[in-house]
Amino acid sequence: MSGHSVPSEIPIRHLNRSGPTSTALGIMIFAGVVSFFAALFTDPALAWKSYVVNWNYFTSLSLGGAAVAAVTWIVKAKWNWPIRRLHQSLVAFLPISFVLFVPMLVVLREDYFPWIAMMEYDPIVQKKAAYLNIPFLVSRNVVGVAALFGLALGFVYLALRPDLGALGRGGATAAHRWRERLTAGWAGQEAEENRSYHRMTRLAPVLVITWVVVMTILSFDWAMSLEPHWFSTLFGGWFFMASFWGGLAATAVLAVGLKGRDAVFDKHVGTPVLWDLGKLVFAFTVFWTYLFWSQYLPIWYGKLEWEQAWLATRLGPPWGGLSAAVIVLCFVVPFAGLLGARPKKSPRVLQSFATVVLAGLWVWQYMLIFPSLHHEGDAVFSALTPLIGVGFLGLFLTAIRWFLATFPAIQVWQPPVDPEPLEAEGR
Repeated sequence: MSGHSVPSEIPIRHLNRSGPTSTALGIMIFAGVVSFFAALFTDPALAWKSYVVNWNYFTSLSLGGAAVAAVTWIVKAKWNWPIRRLHQSLVAFLPISFVLFVPMLVVLREDYFPWIAMMEYDPIVQKKAAYLNIPFLVSRNVVGVAALFGLALGFVYLALRPDLGALGRGGATAAHRWRERLTAGWAGQEAEENRSYHRMTRLAPVLVITWVVVMTILSFDWAMSLEPHWFSTLFGGWFFMASFWGGLAATAVLAVGLKGRDAVFDKHVGTPVLWDLGKLVFAFTVFWTYLFWSQYLPIWYGKLEWEQAWLATRLGPPWGGLSAAVIVLCFVVPFAGLLGARPKKSPRVLQSFATVVLAGLWVWQYMLIFPSLHHEGDAVFSALTPLIGVGFLGLFLTAIRWFLATFPAIQVWQPPVDPEPLEAEGR
């Protein structure tokens, strides 16, 4: 990474809300809700498959932001100091995501999980009954998601708290009420910074490990188990590294978007920051494709009977075109487009290719689920699926917008060196 210096004085900046943006986000959410219920009354299976695809996608982006924030904290990265709050802002969607997760656990049964019916007659599935059963699925999902979301929100809270003291407390607005709530028991600026630093340092590795485990469970339960004879030991890693990659790409889109509309962001989110961010987006383009190739090559080379089925379904008709689109959007275009230094340093070019990555990851999430649940006569692709996604996107952007308007959009507290241990201060 290139060298970066953190300025001694960082301005307090909030995202300005505008009426037209609120209207546009409201229309997106309304369109998504209408599309979901339209699908629910005409084709319930399509409605729930689309719902899961979009929940997986936007929750992965949100958790990817948390993972990027935690990993860069662990390695004490300085390059991303002006965009740390953007990583954290993606986590604002998690409370909404948790609410949206409840219907998936309550409503989905045999229509979504083929192994429920197969358990009665399939000896291979019966051998997996200790893991593939509804009570255990619901239990591990609720506990895992609650733990991971709680850790991610706690990590962001600790990063926010020192900044909120500098803003002052009290006030009648909703933003001031949130700040008042999050600074309860304030112990002074220096003490709060010291406490947050040490707690974040302890929490970050726990968050990353929990993220790996829970994302793997989600990938096994909501994607891989849909073809219960098929398995891949790399599937979980492929899934959670896509989340990390998505968090980087979403940060790049947000960073360039804010840079173009605000002079303070334009000053601090400069070429070195974009260059480093672009290098990471490019690197994980290669790494994500490597993880796919590491699964594909032994299956093809070894002619592994059970493992071939999952790939054969997606490479042949009618899914071959969408599989090719995933490779083009997730590898060919971003690899060719971000090769070299110049495109990584160009804000609009970086944003464009990061957007392509995000689009490719959505199609990839679609392809993890839809081919496994396809029945003769089903449409290969329905416009209702991306329309439901528009509603999820509206909620996702609304959460990020609220976060950056309520809390400083550039993290003011930037610890230059390790502070004294808590024990030295009697805590």
